[in-house]
Amino acid sequence: MEEKDNNKAKPTSVDENSKNKQLKHFRSDGEDQYMTTDQGLRVNHTDDSLKAGQRGPTLMEDFHFREKMTHLDHESIPERVVHARGSGAHGYFQPYDSSLKEFTKAKFLTDPNTKTPVFVRFSTVAGSRGSADSVRDARGFATKFYTEEGNYDLVANNIPVFFIQDGIKFPDLVHAVKPEPDNEMPQASAAHDTFWDFISLMPESTHMIMWLLSDRAIPRSFRMMDGFGVHTFRFINEAGKSTFVKLHWRAMLGAHSLVWDEAQKLAGKDPDWHRRDLWEAIEMGDYPEYELSVQLVPEEDEFKYDFDLLDATKIIPEELVPLRPVGKMVLNRNPDNFFAETEQVAFHPGNLVPGIDVTNDPLLQGRLFSYLDTQINRFSSINFTEVPINRPLAPVHNHHGAGFMKMTIGKGKANYWPNSIGNGCPMMAPENMGGYVHHMEKVEGHKIRARSESFNDHYSQPTMFWNSLTEAEKDHLVSAAHFELGKVNIKAIRERQVANFYRVDPQFAALVAAGIGIKMPIDQDSEPTGNFVKDAASQKISQGKSVTESPSISMDKDKVEGSKSRRVAILIEDGFDYNEAMQVKEALEAAGVHAKIVSKVQGKRISSTGQELEVDMSHVTTGSVMFDAVYIPDGEKSVRKMMGMGDALHFVAEAFKHCKPIATSGFGINLFERAFVVGVNFADKESGKVVSHTGVITAGANADAGEFATKFVEAIKKHRHWDREKTMTPA
Repeated sequence: MEEKDNNKAKPTSVDENSKNKQLKHFRSDGEDQYMTTDQGLRVNHTDDSLKAGQRGPTLMEDFHFREKMTHLDHESIPERVVHARGSGAHGYFQPYDSSLKEFTKAKFLTDPNTKTPVFVRFSTVAGSRGSADSVRDARGFATKFYTEEGNYDLVANNIPVFFIQDGIKFPDLVHAVKPEPDNEMPQASAAHDTFWDFISLMPESTHMIMWLLSDRAIPRSFRMMDGFGVHTFRFINEAGKSTFVKLHWRAMLGAHSLVWDEAQKLAGKDPDWHRRDLWEAIEMGDYPEYELSVQLVPEEDEFKYDFDLLDATKIIPEELVPLRPVGKMVLNRNPDNFFAETEQVAFHPGNLVPGIDVTNDPLLQGRLFSYLDTQINRFSSINFTEVPINRPLAPVHNHHGAGFMKMTIGKGKANYWPNSIGNGCPMMAPENMGGYVHHMEKVEGHKIRARSESFNDHYSQPTMFWNSLTEAEKDHLVSAAHFELGKVNIKAIRERQVANFYRVDPQFAALVAAGIGIKMPIDQDSEPTGNFVKDAASQKISQGKSVTESPSISMDKDKVEGSKSRRVAILIEDGFDYNEAMQVKEALEAAGVHAKIVSKVQGKRISSTGQELEVDMSHVTTGSVMFDAVYIPDGEKSVRKMMGMGDALHFVAEAFKHCKPIATSGFGINLFERAFVVGVNFADKESGKVVSHTGVITAGANADAGEFATKFVEAIKKHRHWDREKTMTPA
């Protein structure tokens, strides 16, 4: 009898280190190794895609670019890798007139009698679906136009430039800004070592970083946020003539921001702040409106400027090419189902219609591949276009095959072209019947991994950006840099980034350095690797038109004033002045302001004369960060109670600190004094005067309530009163 092999029956030996030992075989840190493709082929250049000439289009044969981008697109399922957290709304777009016919044959842009349905998705970029709305980040502003000629997608951002110049660097950017791979921290934040390590080694990112550190990166709401197509596209008219075009959305309410302290607190009070604001505004009839404007550059002027039109890290200053308003978009309907619409909507910058074409911008060329690949990965099917929110209004007829979740039912035998069995159908459409024809452009050049020298100036426009800001905006940008770089543990990274900022403006660099433990002057001989440019001025290849300052960059200089849809908290307790409160409330509502009654607890508050008011929100559920302004009616009993409430005092002090309009009358001035509202001229408590100073409106007990309300509304229209920052004592 054969002896049994007992070794086969023995269980695997397991201890607390077994799994760690198993995983050891799969770990790779890449240290002291050459970069390779997934096939083990060593890579000699990963900063530029393969192009037909330095300014030519990216070539499909670039297997390294496609492999690198495909990996990024397939790294996260089913959530979007970037722009995961979004909010959407339906609406329409209508052109003002037919004047764009001179430049484009796109019908939805040239027929003022047509309202084209749209679906817009706003989003943050870096965070997951579970992150907060109010984080410091760029915002997506993607619009799907359901035109009669097919779907057109304008996949925009709320910042007009981008971090990188070539799409092949997008995986590196996203990996750097996402939570660090060893500990998955931090969430929805660029304030960490890997991001700033990458940025400090990529001077082309400097312009975008200036915008990201500015107030633009913490918008007050999606309704008060501009959008930019970032890239230079082409308009094509009926004669086939091409015109370069930049596309811009401008919020009709103006572009306005949160302050950083406010944004951080909103992340705790209401992480859905932007989403809720958009939803509630539409439900209340405060429909968000945006004006579409274009900057048009004739083909013959392509090299007229001291920057390259194909460089996505540059803007065309409005002083050189003014904005031309062409139409308005109104968002007037919320989705019926978040997943079916907002989550499943799929955008792609290659969704074009006749009259609009792309350029050789190497970042745009990369996006033309990446977005389609991303959607295929998210939906696990090429048939995502058949999901209702993605279906075009234009009829669809083609020979595309089956595939997972195919929903349309194709009839007949012919699913190929050419065919005779199906009578040659669906047939080709000539250009005069709406067939899309790509713009004929001569392309020639050596196959090369390189970037045009015209892309090399990384500092002139960041300097222009800095010069364009007001003093308050500069202060905010420096404070943002202190926070972001203050979270960077590796000192060499902080030093490298300050050196980068020195090339933008020495004073700016010194202000940043003072807050993050870096000594000035910075050693200018210590250069980072990569595409770092030591002397930007020395490698400009064009001495074309330029500007050193552009006021339209500044949200403060270019401010749109208004009170419509602003939110005011009216703080009361028992014993408030009912007549004054109602008169001011009615004046606010007449100006389009939404006023909410806030008290210690919910229920009804009784006025000094016996009338009752229902409380909308309690101190536990709200805070000053959720309002644009604060008003405290007179009434000694009510005010005395609030003077003994920490929440009420904090409410006022915090609104004051955030430079918001605050108003009170009579005995209420005592509450302002108790809340450390200092450096402000108050009205005499018993007088008939109304005093407005740095957005603080006070009135004596005998003042006219109508005048008081009018001045309060005027202060609200200005949104923030930044001059207060220089005189106030922080709460």
